[in-house]
Order: sequence, then structure tokens, then C-alpha cells
Amino acid sequence: MDEQNKKIGPKIKRWTEERLNLRQIVAVLLDIFPVIYGELDQRLDVREGLQKLLKKPVPKRLNFLYCFGGMTFLLFVIQVVTGILLAIYYKPSAADAYTSVKFITNVVPLGWLVRQIHAWGSNLMIITVLIHMGRVYFHGAFKNPRELNWMVGVVLLGLTLGFGFTGYLLPWDQKSFWGTTIGTEVAGGVPLIGSYLLVLLRGSQNVTGDTLTRFYSVHVLILPWITTMFLAVHFAMIKRQGVAKPL
Repeated sequence: MDEQNKKIGPKIKRWTEERLNLRQIVAVLLDIFPVIYGELDQRLDVREGLQKLLKKPVPKRLNFLYCFGGMTFLLFVIQVVTGILLAIYYKPSAADAYTSVKFITNVVPLGWLVRQIHAWGSNLMIITVLIHMGRVYFHGAFKNPRELNWMVGVVLLGLTLGFGFTGYLLPWDQKSFWGTTIGTEVAGGVPLIGSYLLVLLRGSQNVTGDTLTRFYSVHVLILPWITTMFLAVHFAMIKRQGVAKPL
């Protein structure tokens, strides 16, 4: 593992040096940004609008634990960007899914890096959202008048876990196949409605290509939009109510 990590750094550096002149790109961006910002600010009062939006008093004695909500949102943005890049080459079918993942990893330039960022980002996102909710709970920030925002946060936690579960099957290898088989069987064990949940998740009695297509559709088309909607509500309530003081 250490030898592999030592090879990754030079590999990224060599790839960027061969294809990108980073210093030149940064210099051009630094020259262009003030011009664009100045024109926009002159016509749209961007600075004043940003000050009204972002200037908000916060309680004293805030610490690093208060940053995990923002970290979770940043990871969500990273997941969206890397997910779009992966979706360009990924083929959500039983015949081509595994081959397309190998193609992304071994052939697409920096595809292995984008895939690893997406995979590790999902794990980190679950960790940060759990820490964030733990901080809110133990600081009593879920109490009146923020009960509704806490409920929205619980829904966002469920959506985050849904992202992880539906994305786990997409590589379509042995580990993801049997992991999804076990996970859906747990849902099938729910009293009275278990058999219906099992078919709803799998699309049939067994994990097949239909399950893969169903999970991909939920992962890419349904969950991102629902999550974005709940995030907007979450942020709007934080903006309205402010950050709760520690107990």
C-alpha cells in the first residue's frame, strides 16, 4: 500500500505537467476574474447581495465541530461533480457495467483518481453527517424552535445512506453483488411488507440486471434532486433561525 501511494503522487504530477500548464492557467484566471467580477458588481451589485446573504452573526465559542455541516455539503458537491464525470463512461447494464468500470479505472485519463475520490467521498460524507448530527444532538440544538430543521436533517441522513447503498452495486462485481443481495434481504425480513419491499428494491425476486438499472436510476436521477431540495430547506431554516448556541 505504501509503495502504491508513493507512485500516485509522481503519476499525478507527470500527467498534469504533460497536459496542463498550471502556472499559466492560474495567471490567466487571476487576470480575468477581476474584470468579470467588476463588470458584474457594477451592474448587479454582487458585493452588496453577497453581504446580505452571508453576513450573519454567530454565537461565540464556536469550535471545529461546527464545521462538519459545511464539510458534508462540500463533499456532496464533490460527489455530484465526480459522479457526473463517471457517468460519462459508465454503462448501467449487467453486460457492460463491470467492463465500463475497468475502462474508467485503467484507460480513462485520471479515471482511477476520480473513481477513488467518489468512493472515498461517499464514506467521508456519511462520517461527517453523523458527526454533525451528533454535535447538534449533544448540544441540544434540535430543541424548540429548531425541531423541523432536525427532522429535515434526519431525512438528509437517510438520503446519504441511500446514496451509499444504491451506489455500492454499480461496480457490478462479486463484492457489490453479494453485498446488495444481503442488504435487500434485510429489507425483505420486515414483517408483513418485507416481500413487497424486496421486489420493490430488486425489481424481481433476485438481484439481476433490472436491480442494477433500478439502483442506478435512483442513485443518479432521484436522490440528487430530493437531496438538493431538502438541502435548500435546511439552509433556508439555518439562515432564518441562525446557529444555535452550545449548552
